[in-house]
This record gives sequence, C-alpha cells and structure tokens, in this order.
Amino acid sequence: MKLKINGVEHELDIDMRTSLLDACRDHLGLTGSKKGCDHGQCGACTMLVNGRRINSCLTLAVMHEGDEITTIEGIGEPGNLHPMQEAFLHHDGFQCGYCTPGQIVSAVGMLGEVADGWPSHASADVKAGAALSGDEIRERMSGNLCRCSAYPNIVDAIETASAKMKENA
Repeated sequence: MKLKINGVEHELDIDMRTSLLDACRDHLGLTGSKKGCDHGQCGACTMLVNGRRINSCLTLAVMHEGDEITTIEGIGEPGNLHPMQEAFLHHDGFQCGYCTPGQIVSAVGMLGEVADGWPSHASADVKAGAALSGDEIRERMSGNLCRCSAYPNIVDAIETASAKMKENA
C-alpha cells in the first residue's frame, strides 16, 4: 500500500490490520504521535487526514491510501516552527510533553474547523459560526487529555497562535 504522509509518499508492505498510528510509528519511524490509551480516548495519537482530526489508533492504515496525512513531524520544523508550536513553547503549554504532539496537531485542525465556520456544543450561535472563546477552545479540545493538567496554558497557547495565524493570513 502507499501512504502520503507529510507530503512524502511511502510504500508499505504491512498487515492489513495495522492501525495508522502503528504504521507511522513502527514502520516509518514517525514516533511523534503517541500511543496513549490505544482506545481513542486520550488524543495523544491525533493526526490530520485531509485536514480533519482523527485518532490514528482507531483507523486502519489501509483505509487511508490516497489521503493527505499530517503528523506532528509535518507541522513546522526546527528553526521554522509552526505558530502553534511557538505558542506552546511561549505559554509553557506542556509539562511532561507526552500529550503535546497530539495537542498541537489537534489545535491546528481545530483552528481549521473554526475557520470553516463549524460550530461546537459551546458555540453561542450555531448559525453565525464559532467565536474562539476560552469555552469554545476547551470544548473543541476536550478529546485531548493532559495528565499534567496544563490546560490553562494550552488554551492560552491556542489563543495566541490563532491571533498570529490570522495576522499572517
């Protein structure tokens, strides 16, 4: 099978039952996405598939042939960090760091959802789209857990990155 990950096409000969997370970690050496719970409950394995957030531990790699897959390794690079990565550093949006890759990928995907006008359960007016309030961020990021409880710093980082990304747009 062929998977396009972070803009690079990879040819893999793996068991059809291999999850996307395991294909990336065990067969391609892309270990940034973490295996936290392996049940889709913690968000440590979050990747973007065609711009949408998914829990990569819950999907088979074979289901994503032809898709554009982005892992944390595809978001920014040393010396040229993504605004979300910079904001996480600036606001200390991590402690142990285990959840950080999933948090950052999820936050980037979430900002795409907001830009596309997708409401959440916290959106005050679903017809008008989402305003990026603290409540809105917390609701949209609720699928990503942090054992260290760095949540206030994560929300601050997302607010900062969102403002910077709007300036650069």
